[in-house]
Amino acid sequence: MARRTTSSSTGTSPSPRNRTPQPLPRRRRTFGDFVKALGAFVALLVLLVGVPGALAVSVGWPLPHGAPRMDWLQREISVSTFINALTVIVWFAWAQFTACVLVEVKAALSGVGMPGRVPGAGPSQLLARQLVAALLLVGAAAASFTPGLSQLGQSLEGNQHGSVAAAQQTPGLFAQQQEQAASSAAALAEQAADAADAAAHADGAGATEHGATKYYRIQPPEGRHHDSLWEVAQRHLGDGRRYKEIYQLNKDRTQPDGSKLSEASLIRPGWILEMPGDAHGGELVEMPDAAPEVSQQVQQQIHDYAKTGDQQRGGVAGRQNEQGDRDTAHIHVPRQRPAGEQEAGGRERHEPAAEAARASQGAEDGGFTFGLPEALVGAPLLAAGLLGALGRRRRQALWQSALGAVGGRRGMEPPVPTGSAADAQDALLVGADPEGVRLLDLSLRGLATALAAESRPLPTVYAAWLGGNGDLHLQLAQPAGKPPTPWQLGQDQTFWMLARADAEQYEEVDTAAPYPGLVSLGTMDDSRLLLNLEAVPGIVSLSGSAADRAGVFASVAAELATNGWSDRMTITLVGFGEDLTPLAPSRLRHLDDVEALVETMEAETRQRRGALGAAGHDSVLTGRTGPAQHTRWAPHLVLLATEPSAEDAVTLAELAADAGRLGIGYLVGTESGDLPGAAWEMEITGEGKLLAPLLGLELDAQLLPVAQQRAVVELFVEADPERDPDGPTTTPPFLVDISEQGRPAVYARLVGSYEIIGLEAPDGERSPLLHEALALLLLHREGVHPRVLSAALWPRGVTEDVRDALVERLRGWLGADPDGTPRLGTDEAGRLTLAKSVVSDLDVLRSLYHEATQGKGVDSRVVRGRLLTDALVLVRGPLLADRPQGRYGWLTHEIIDAQLPLLVADIGLALSAFHLEKDRAEKAIEALNASMNSAPRDERLWNELLRATHATGDTDRLKRLAADLVTRSGARGLPPRTEALLDELLPAWRTDGAAVG
Repeated sequence: MARRTTSSSTGTSPSPRNRTPQPLPRRRRTFGDFVKALGAFVALLVLLVGVPGALAVSVGWPLPHGAPRMDWLQREISVSTFINALTVIVWFAWAQFTACVLVEVKAALSGVGMPGRVPGAGPSQLLARQLVAALLLVGAAAASFTPGLSQLGQSLEGNQHGSVAAAQQTPGLFAQQQEQAASSAAALAEQAADAADAAAHADGAGATEHGATKYYRIQPPEGRHHDSLWEVAQRHLGDGRRYKEIYQLNKDRTQPDGSKLSEASLIRPGWILEMPGDAHGGELVEMPDAAPEVSQQVQQQIHDYAKTGDQQRGGVAGRQNEQGDRDTAHIHVPRQRPAGEQEAGGRERHEPAAEAARASQGAEDGGFTFGLPEALVGAPLLAAGLLGALGRRRRQALWQSALGAVGGRRGMEPPVPTGSAADAQDALLVGADPEGVRLLDLSLRGLATALAAESRPLPTVYAAWLGGNGDLHLQLAQPAGKPPTPWQLGQDQTFWMLARADAEQYEEVDTAAPYPGLVSLGTMDDSRLLLNLEAVPGIVSLSGSAADRAGVFASVAAELATNGWSDRMTITLVGFGEDLTPLAPSRLRHLDDVEALVETMEAETRQRRGALGAAGHDSVLTGRTGPAQHTRWAPHLVLLATEPSAEDAVTLAELAADAGRLGIGYLVGTESGDLPGAAWEMEITGEGKLLAPLLGLELDAQLLPVAQQRAVVELFVEADPERDPDGPTTTPPFLVDISEQGRPAVYARLVGSYEIIGLEAPDGERSPLLHEALALLLLHREGVHPRVLSAALWPRGVTEDVRDALVERLRGWLGADPDGTPRLGTDEAGRLTLAKSVVSDLDVLRSLYHEATQGKGVDSRVVRGRLLTDALVLVRGPLLADRPQGRYGWLTHEIIDAQLPLLVADIGLALSAFHLEKDRAEKAIEALNASMNSAPRDERLWNELLRATHATGDTDRLKRLAADLVTRSGARGLPPRTEALLDELLPAWRTDGAAVG
């Protein structure tokens, strides 16, 4: 079913909106058109046939008839030699031009997409394009032959200035397409005029007279909630589903405030709506016999509005064709700032997609890419979200184990992933852009805060584009005025742009996430598209093979579940994704079938309509700013991977008709590509392209294939401590020989200030990089992927030769063991590993605690005490305490910041228990205080300190400690276990003035 869109990239059409194809000013073919076509035909005939014919007759075969001998190079250059050489050049030029003509003709006849580029044929292809277009200008099917004209038609309003302006404003391929469309606009105008005349003639007899038409004026929300077309249709037509008829009658007509109805879900108080003839109700105004209570001003507004109706536009044919003209909007790639205006200093930004492309190129060239899943490497926002969620899951597992620990379960070590899970984790580490996610979140929340300060509502945003230079472009559904500083207007009134340098100035604010429904779909022209699913005026359909669709659905679900620019969200998965729920159990839910989905969404749609009305909001965007933002209005996004039945599709379309303002979005899969009620249609191809011709999109799709999906889920499942009744392993990944014979060749102190013993100081300029690389390897004794190493050291990207050079310098710096084995090696999977002779104090700390609690210390009290004391002495401060500013950013992906305090607390608790066994309370207190320097907020240490202080028998000291605890806890209050312990040790602590300070 045909679907038409309008372009909003020009000044004459400032907002993306939905249009019924309108008849254009009639343009007859002129004598000049035929002269141009004839001239083009003659030119093509001469160039394609005349040139080779003339060459063949006048020159003949220009190349030697046999293999040249050496003496041929010593001959003088004669006139014939020069002519033959020139003839060869002309033959090549003719072949190139012929290829250009064939490419242009093929594209014109197919009517799909843009013509391909012929290498090195810029002027030749431009000439071929102009000649072919001129020849087709007088053809009966010129409008359908020329690529892009089907979309151009809706952007013309009586002239072709919009297309010309768009061609001037848009660089690169889009300019070529729009220039070609502009050159053939006359043919389209004539075709549209012919169709409009025929439609007007056919429907003229049944056209509604102006005087018999009824009108409705949108009322302000005093004492009621804001109107919607659905509710207007429900009240005055008896069926909310007839909102489409009202929309078709009024869309794109100028309202009294100068704006236009461009989305079926967006209407404003004071607007006037023309209603179908069978509309009824006291609020309607019948013209010319207007109700007495209607003011003269309103009557005049209705009269003026009536002049913009179909009677003035050549007929009413378009408004009856609901199936042939559905709601849609055009998405445009924003123009990037010139290179000179981009980031100062020309610093190279990290672009995981570019690294993925380089790696893919390396694979094609036979290079070793270590087999990382490129789908994850090339998805920076998805990878960052998954890494962040995985880190939170692992930290949660650590704390759960610590708080419920008994005996050997203390000091739990998370399992080290292997196989495909390890590859997936490495790919996430390589591809993740946590800084980009942080800036996106800060930018959006900062925008919401600024608008709220100005008492302005949030604009409806269809899409966000992240440019290759880090700039953020928001594409609005309609113009919303000048954006607040530091935001700027983009290429037109429907784009708001924020430079990355300005985004970096934002600070965290306590406000609701304004656009949590944004999700990455893919890249186009070095820009990454995030579509706002909850703002789509209807259903988004996705066609393609089941396997290809599954990759898109999994990617969308995983990013929505873990992204860093949302607060709360409900994501309902139907027909897929039951195994994805471990990614975010609080967000993801799975339903078995469409019937359950329909039942759920009918109830939620009713509930949200009522809640918005009761709160006095016209949409969820109003509820996310200002005093009411505490309500949050979290989105509910539905991902239905299987095609619904025709009946269910209609039901979902009815539910989705008003979903845009309710914060509900629908992404539905379809086999046929024709889904009833779909507002936006997309298709995923087997080559990984996401196509949406009516939206103007051709993206390199972001996918999460089944293999990578399973590997990622395995990472989350392995991090769940409740999956195994026996609990995770407590053995450290690397144990050190702590005897005198186990003295290492290279010893690095990481706990506290960073020091290295056993190596000469490296070259001054390269020393920071070498130290950082060694620290990363020491924290991952299982091995580090070379690409993970480069992504950690150079988060903005680096070439492979630079990375490999650093690895070789590191290998040379570390040297070799006495047997000649290099201390930096490579395992079978290509990961970099350190020899056992290279040790860190963290390795020793883990080994001492393990030996004291599960080794020799179990059977010998003396050995246990000595090992625990030695371990606590090693703790000199936080990890890498003096690391330079701006480096070691990869630590944000690690959980060592949670592991080390827990390990130190475990050591302090074990040593305290060791001393209390012999009633050495002061020694126990000393050990606990030393542990608190590294783990000041560990509840277990405070509780044990209370017990040790109570053991001293000094009640005043215990009261002072209790008062200190109450002060530290602040408004949050004491943890329940601590309160219970104080009730036991110091019953009067709640009322004792000394205890409470």
